[in-house]
Amino acid sequence: MTTIFHSGLSKDLSLILNDADDFNVIIQVGENQNTKEFYAHSVILRARSPYFKCAFSSNWISKKNNMIIFNKPNVTPTVFDIILKYIYTGELDLTKQSCEDILGLLVSSDELLIDELFNHVQDYLIEKQTSWVQKNFVLVLHTVFQLPSCKKLQDYCLESICEDPEPFISSKMFPSLDKNILFGLLKRDDLQVEEEIVAWDCLIKWGIEQTPGLGNKNSDRTKWNNENFEALKKTLNQFIPLIRFVGISSGSFFDKVQPYKAIIPHYIYEELEEFYCKKALSRTTILLPRRRQSRSLMSAIIKFRLANAISKWTDKNDLVTHSNDNKCKFNLIYSMSRDGSNGRTFYNKCNGQGPFVVLIRVQSNKIYGGYNPIGCTGGNKWLSSTESFIFSFENNQNIYNMKFGRVINSAYSVYDSSNYFFSFGDILYINGRNLNIGYNNGHYENIFGEKKILNIEEIEVFSVVKE
Repeated sequence: MTTIFHSGLSKDLSLILNDADDFNVIIQVGENQNTKEFYAHSVILRARSPYFKCAFSSNWISKKNNMIIFNKPNVTPTVFDIILKYIYTGELDLTKQSCEDILGLLVSSDELLIDELFNHVQDYLIEKQTSWVQKNFVLVLHTVFQLPSCKKLQDYCLESICEDPEPFISSKMFPSLDKNILFGLLKRDDLQVEEEIVAWDCLIKWGIEQTPGLGNKNSDRTKWNNENFEALKKTLNQFIPLIRFVGISSGSFFDKVQPYKAIIPHYIYEELEEFYCKKALSRTTILLPRRRQSRSLMSAIIKFRLANAISKWTDKNDLVTHSNDNKCKFNLIYSMSRDGSNGRTFYNKCNGQGPFVVLIRVQSNKIYGGYNPIGCTGGNKWLSSTESFIFSFENNQNIYNMKFGRVINSAYSVYDSSNYFFSFGDILYINGRNLNIGYNNGHYENIFGEKKILNIEEIEVFSVVKE
């Protein structure tokens, strides 16, 4: 049996980093007035980072008095201090760091090929800094789209925008969005604009800002000459075919699209005129309407992407993808904040509603839940089913660190009672105003770990109707 003493090792290496007098590397980071020198040991840097292993074996470095001199002007002192402590000790504390520095850490860990750190920072931004990421989508997108390995954060940003694009496209930063990112958004079928004219308006807004000679000083199209229209046409040439014109009403088309006739390719405009006259498409150059998500989910606990995950699980599909093909309709039948915290009320609201999903949000904002495929029977007994499952989400829209477990002893799937909230195999149940998890690991896959009693903030129940 091997005994592990990582704690002592980390402490000793920390002393080497902070107090060593035998360093052989001087790393100069930052630029202008924000610079700093760090002292390190090449053997440790080489062992912990493939980037440094390659750099110290090439002509990237210079030496002075047998001391390796290395410059990294594109890394700030704050970020490199975090990286160096991680390299030496394996420790990382991001709770007191600004989100800008954490984003810089993501970029730097990618460049230095420190995969473990890179993956952790990417997850941290998604899980712990959701609000900041959403308020700074343009900054984050412009950063992560320069990193091919940052696919998870790229997907998270794009999916979040598509789910609720209005705050993003109305932000002050939207007109500065990179053209490749805008192209990727407009081509998506799941961009959930209320009407397609919204996509057209935001494209025109972006195009005016991006076109030389237009912008704030020349945004009134009634004062444009032919050269102005030609310049805007050149800017938007690749984007116009991405607009789903068939989703624009005739009134909006003549009010908002027709005035820009000069920037629309002739073959597209001809087909549009025919469409608005005959209400039929005779050719295939115009894209069909975007795929709309059902807005029947009226939840204060979860977002649509989590509903999509639950929908797939009810369909016995354990693999959750990023598609929005929700095949279930979720109808809210019980809410603790609306209906009160009472087991009898819970039963009365759920009785006769068929299969349902229970959602529980606790004080940490973590979400727990379960699927009852039978519904309420009022028999005060255990219900048997092979299709029930339990789950948890880190927050209301993060699908990357969710946990999911199916029933393994179907005889104890769900306890049904007219005076009791619910119990999923005694691994997930309510006792008073508390949620108990992990107390019986024999009936469901153990996804919760140790036993916990958690304070409940909200409970919702949705009937599940397969469409």
